[in-house]
Amino acid sequence: MIYLTIMRKHAGEALFGRQGNNEGGNLAAMKIRVGVFFGGKSVEHEVSVISGLQAYNAFNKEKYDLVPIYITKENELYTGELIGDIANYRNIPELLKKSTRVFLMGEKNGVKLIQYPEKKFGSSEVAQIDVAFPVVHGANVEDGSLQGFLRHYNIPFAGCDVMSSAVTMDKYVMKTVLKDNEIPVLDCVTLYGKEYESGEQAAYDKVERKIPYPVIVKPVNLGSSVGIKVAKDREELREALEYAFTFGSKVLVERAIMNLREINCAVLGDYEEAQASECEEPISSDEILSYEDKYVAGGKGGSEGMRTAKRELPADLTSEKREEIRELAVRTFRTLGCNGVSRIDFMIDKDTDQVYVNEINPIPGSLAFYLWEALGKPYAALLDDMVKLALKREREEQSMLTSFESNILQNANLSGTKGVKK
Repeated sequence: MIYLTIMRKHAGEALFGRQGNNEGGNLAAMKIRVGVFFGGKSVEHEVSVISGLQAYNAFNKEKYDLVPIYITKENELYTGELIGDIANYRNIPELLKKSTRVFLMGEKNGVKLIQYPEKKFGSSEVAQIDVAFPVVHGANVEDGSLQGFLRHYNIPFAGCDVMSSAVTMDKYVMKTVLKDNEIPVLDCVTLYGKEYESGEQAAYDKVERKIPYPVIVKPVNLGSSVGIKVAKDREELREALEYAFTFGSKVLVERAIMNLREINCAVLGDYEEAQASECEEPISSDEILSYEDKYVAGGKGGSEGMRTAKRELPADLTSEKREEIRELAVRTFRTLGCNGVSRIDFMIDKDTDQVYVNEINPIPGSLAFYLWEALGKPYAALLDDMVKLALKREREEQSMLTSFESNILQNANLSGTKGVKK
């Protein structure tokens, strides 16, 4: 007989209990403790540092106790007062010498940051956090890897969950899901690095059979316009593939729309309720929007991230086209199971006026806060909404069945040949 026990836990119970037991009325003790994670083992490491520190500095300090947590390119965690100042990242080795390396330790009432290596005497606890706030970009962090790490410690975290992070970061999987839900995307072909190495001509033939030139070649799981090239013939296709394969083992090839408008729109919410931001039209200096267009050309060495990129905001759209894009953005967001803030990038073929979903950024550069400011929502309010959504999701998840007790182990016999199902 199996005896079923439903395990229920209310997210935020320990947090709000801690607030309620604050007999001294100390405001600081009542604040929600938020760990802002940024950096990581990604080619978009530097962009993440900019975005993460933007968010860290924009939080309402009267409501939150903030802990900046920098993830190095070796995936080591560091915190400390200096970690929260962008000026210190001009010399990262020196910054790390003056900061504290930590690891996470899950506890009933939250997660502790423990100094590494631990002290021989006294407490090694550096800080505690109630909610994790990842502001990371690219493979190995934005793709569900960091989200799974946080999930392991049973800590609420802002943004997309593990599954939606992974799906949205793989452009081919994303397109497949959207196409199955009748959301317009361009047809594409995928190639693996080993496949290309073992037969270049066969790879070219595979692309040319399905996609007419010109084509656009991009790594399947990167953002920030990294690794992307347009190819107008087979020789340019060879160059574009070899370039893209330096950033990942799998690439995507799709038709390049040459008479193109790019429109971006962010969405805030979850599966139940979501709303679209204002639309923007980024201004590119070439056929495609480059990394430099996004992070360097518009500002002082990219120090302000996407905020300083060249754009028209709001985009010059008819009211009908604006609403079409905003509604399509919400449909895309909800179809992919997103949470928090994501930015959906659209393409308009000016020859046909057809709108296509190009890609979705589960954690967009600068969290796309400027698209919400255009509608009157301050950055601090956007961050506040994201924390609330994180706590809401945790409450819902922890009300579900997570464990059951049984007598299976009491009767287990590993000496038999029929396996444990017997």
